[in-house]
Amino acid sequence: MNQNIPSLHPCNLTDLPTLQAISRETFAATFGAANTTQDLAKYLDTAYATDKLHREMINPDSHFYFLQVGSEVCGYLKVNTGDAQSEAMGANDFEVERIYVRPAYQKRGYGRILIELAEALATNAHKDQMWLGVWEHNDNARGFYARIGFHRIGQHTFTLGSSQQTDYLMAKPL
Repeated sequence: MNQNIPSLHPCNLTDLPTLQAISRETFAATFGAANTTQDLAKYLDTAYATDKLHREMINPDSHFYFLQVGSEVCGYLKVNTGDAQSEAMGANDFEVERIYVRPAYQKRGYGRILIELAEALATNAHKDQMWLGVWEHNDNARGFYARIGFHRIGQHTFTLGSSQQTDYLMAKPL
């Protein structure tokens, strides 16, 4: 087997420490410079706390998938349906809550692999649309999602520590 070919596999509870480390690393690398140290630390401690990630992982309406190259976990995907969605959406909606690719593995097409997995999962689940939230100032991500068929359907406030920020909600019909 070629060690350079990415593989995908569902996460289980034994993967929680790796999931937590990737979450913290990726979020801090992406948003750290735009936020205070205190706000970032508070967010990382709350959003990626062991007990919170454990609850997310055992929720039957949430699913996590690692993207791996050889023995290295390069990133992960988190998707939600039903009541696990972070916004009150319909039963036929499918949320892509996180596409996290570690900084050392970005710009290699791994985000596209993860979003394609999400679309396949949503299609196989007979959902009508896929949706996600993306920070208004994350131009690269917003552009990527627009290029692959997502369009803006609204926005919501995202609280990071003491900072109130705006995420655009984007959706793609299936």
